[in-house]
Amino acid sequence: MAEINYWNYFTEVEEHFQQARGTGLFLLSPLDWALLETWKDAGVPLEAVLKGVERAFEKYHKRKRRFGQVNSLAYCAQEVLDAARDLESGSAGADRRGEDQGFEPAALAEFFRSSAEQVRMSRAPAEMREGTAASLDQLAVAAEDGSLDPLEAVEQRLSVIEERLLASCRQSLSEDEMLEVRQEMDAQLAPYRSKMRAEQIALLQQQYLQRALFEKAALPRLSLFYLR
Repeated sequence: MAEINYWNYFTEVEEHFQQARGTGLFLLSPLDWALLETWKDAGVPLEAVLKGVERAFEKYHKRKRRFGQVNSLAYCAQEVLDAARDLESGSAGADRRGEDQGFEPAALAEFFRSSAEQVRMSRAPAEMREGTAASLDQLAVAAEDGSLDPLEAVEQRLSVIEERLLASCRQSLSEDEMLEVRQEMDAQLAPYRSKMRAEQIALLQQQYLQRALFEKAALPRLSLFYLR
C-alpha cells in the first residue's frame, strides 16, 4: 500500500478504534499513542493495525462474560501483531491457533546481538557505545541460557537503554542540527494539530525527535516489537 503520512497513521487508527468500540467519542491515551509510535517505526502497516483492532473487538463481543469496556489500544496488541504476520505471509484469514505466538530464545538472542553490533557501528557518542552494546550482549546470553527476565521486564530495560542513548545523542548534536530536526517536525505536524490534543502533540513531538536522533546516529530501535 502507498506510504501514509507519519501523523495520519495515528489519527486513522484512533478513528477506527472509536468506531470498533462503538460507544461514541473515545480518545486514545498518550500511552496508546506511544504504542502506535512503536508499531509505526517497526513498519507495521496501517492495514494490519486496523485489521487487528477489528479482530480484537470481534473476539471481545463474542465473549460470554465481559467485564467493562476496552479502554486501551494495548488490548488489541496481539491481534495487530498477528494481522501484520498474516499480511506478510499473504494469509490474512489463516487459522493461527497452532502457531507459537511467543518469542523464541534464538530469535531474541539474534535480535540483541544484531542490535549490539549496530550500536558499536553507530555514530553515537563513544562513551555510550561500548556500555550499551555490552548490555545487549548480556541479554543475548541470557536468552540463550534461559535466564532472561520476563519479556515485560526486558522491554522496560530496553526502554531505559533507549532513554540513555537519546539523552547522549541530543547532547552531541549542534544547535543548527537540532533546529533543522525541529523545523522538519513542525512542518509535518502542522496539518494535524487541530485533530490532536495537547498531550498527544507533546508526546508525538518527543517521540518524533527520538526517531530523528536515532536515525542521525544510525542507532537501532530496541523495543521487542522490532523483532517481528
